[in-house]
Amino acid sequence: MSASTGSMEGSRRPQRMSARIERKLQRLAAVVVAGILSGVIITLISYGAGAAQLVVGITYGFLLAAVIGTIELFVLEDWDWLNRLSFLTNLAMRSAIYAVIIIGIQLLQPGERIAGVAPQASLQDFWSSFARSAIVSVLVNLGFSIANLIGSRALLNFVTGRYHAPVEEDRFVLFVDIAGSTGLAERLGGIGIHRFLDRTFRLLTQSVVDYRGEVLNYVGDEIIVTWPEQSGAVDCRPLRCFLAMRSALQKAAPQFEREFGAVPQIRGSLHFGPVIVGEIGDVKRAIVFNGDVMNTAARLEELSRKVDGGFLASRAAMARFAAPPPFPLSNLGTLPIRGRVDGIDVVGIGAVA
Repeated sequence: MSASTGSMEGSRRPQRMSARIERKLQRLAAVVVAGILSGVIITLISYGAGAAQLVVGITYGFLLAAVIGTIELFVLEDWDWLNRLSFLTNLAMRSAIYAVIIIGIQLLQPGERIAGVAPQASLQDFWSSFARSAIVSVLVNLGFSIANLIGSRALLNFVTGRYHAPVEEDRFVLFVDIAGSTGLAERLGGIGIHRFLDRTFRLLTQSVVDYRGEVLNYVGDEIIVTWPEQSGAVDCRPLRCFLAMRSALQKAAPQFEREFGAVPQIRGSLHFGPVIVGEIGDVKRAIVFNGDVMNTAARLEELSRKVDGGFLASRAAMARFAAPPPFPLSNLGTLPIRGRVDGIDVVGIGAVA
C-alpha cells in the first residue's frame, strides 16, 4: 500500500472507531429497553400491577440490562479467546459471568431501596428473584450468541420476515478472495488452512463491521459482502472497506508470519445493481441473493487476478457513490467478461500494492 493510501486509511481510524462505538451504544440502548420491558412483564406476572413492585421490576430490568449489556458489548465481544470457544462452552462461560453480576446486584437490592419497600428477608425470596433475572439474562445471552452465529441483521430479517417473500433490492456487492490459498492448503494441510482462513476472515470482518457492510457468506477462500444502495453510497464505504481490510492484514502480518509462515493477500471486485433477496430452504433456511449482479461480481473477481492492484470496480458501482473517492483510481476501460457480449467498464484502485 502506498504512503498516501496508508495515510488516508490512518486518518479514517478514529472515525471508524467512533462508528463502531456508536453502533454498540445503539445495540446497548435496545438491550436496555428490552430489559426494562422484561422487568415490567415479569413483575406483572409475578406480583400484579402494584406501583412499588413495578418500580422494583423496572429498576432491576434496567440495571441488569445496562450492566450485562455493557460488559457483553464492550468487553466480552473483544475477548478473542472467548469467541473461539464452541457454542455451548461460550454460552456457559458467558452465563457464569452473568450469574455473578446478577447475584451482586441482587445482594445490593437496589430495586427495593429505590421503591422504598421492605428488602428481601429470606433466601427463598432472594433465589426466586435471582431465578427470574437469570432466565431473562440467559435468554438475552442466547440471543447474542445466535446473532453471532447467523449475523444480527440476518436474525432480525428472519424474525421480522422481511425476505419471507422475495424482493428486489439495489445493492453493492463486494467479493474478496484470499490469493494463493490453494498453495497454502498444500503446505499447511487441511486443519492448518482452516485455521488460517478462520483467522483471516475474523480480521476482515472487523472492517466489514466498521463500514456497516453485511457479510452474506463465506465461500471457500472468499468472503461476500453487501450494502444496500443508501448505506453503501455514503463515503464510498465498499471501497474504504476493501482498503481497510488490506491495512488490517498488513498490520497483522508479523503475527501471521509467526503462526503460519505466510501473510494473507487479498483481491477483490465491486459491482452494483438489482439483486433478488429471499428466504430459501426448509430444514436449514437461509436468506440468499440471486441475480446477474452476483454473477458479474464473481467474474470481476476472477479478472482482478490479472490486473495491477488486484481490484476491479464496475462503473455502475462507481456512479452510485454520493461523492468521488478521496484516493486515486485507474481507468481500465472496457474488459471482456464471460456472459456479457459488450464487456464491462471498470476501474482499479490506484497506487495499491
